[in-house]
Amino acid sequence: MKPRFFAYVISIFLGAQVASADQCSPNSVDLRGDWGQAHFTVEIADDAQEQARGLMFRERLAASAGMLFVYNEPYHAVFWMKNVPIPLDLIFLDQSGVVKRIAHNARPFDESRIDGGENIQMVLEINGGMAKALGIIPGSTLRHPAFNSSIAAWSCGQKQVFNKLLENRAF
Repeated sequence: MKPRFFAYVISIFLGAQVASADQCSPNSVDLRGDWGQAHFTVEIADDAQEQARGLMFRERLAASAGMLFVYNEPYHAVFWMKNVPIPLDLIFLDQSGVVKRIAHNARPFDESRIDGGENIQMVLEINGGMAKALGIIPGSTLRHPAFNSSIAAWSCGQKQVFNKLLENRAF
């Protein structure tokens, strides 16, 4: 089976209908590239406590789900899989939403450092093997309202709406 066809079949299976710009939501992300498009429902980890816990102790993650780590400023991202019982793909993004690096199939419970590199603004965790199955590669773009629309590679144009939701914890 050809990789693009396989990615297409998976995207249909996941219900990966990518939302139009006015439908960007704080609890979902859209990814696109030469490989196609994908949509994931996400939990947001935007404070130190949520980021420290991440997906620890989770026994499963729905195929179309993930966790988006949102940082105030770009930084040198380093993760590990301590207390995470499921394999994950970690997708490291710069401040414009461009995928810079992917750590494929991070091993459950592994305490080795997973270095995402410098200038990382967000990290998307999805089920292990999903990035490769869909064809997600460095250079792909992700959109989410947390990205500054003036520099986003693929903009939702709703940064202010997301900031307001974060303040009120409306999701």
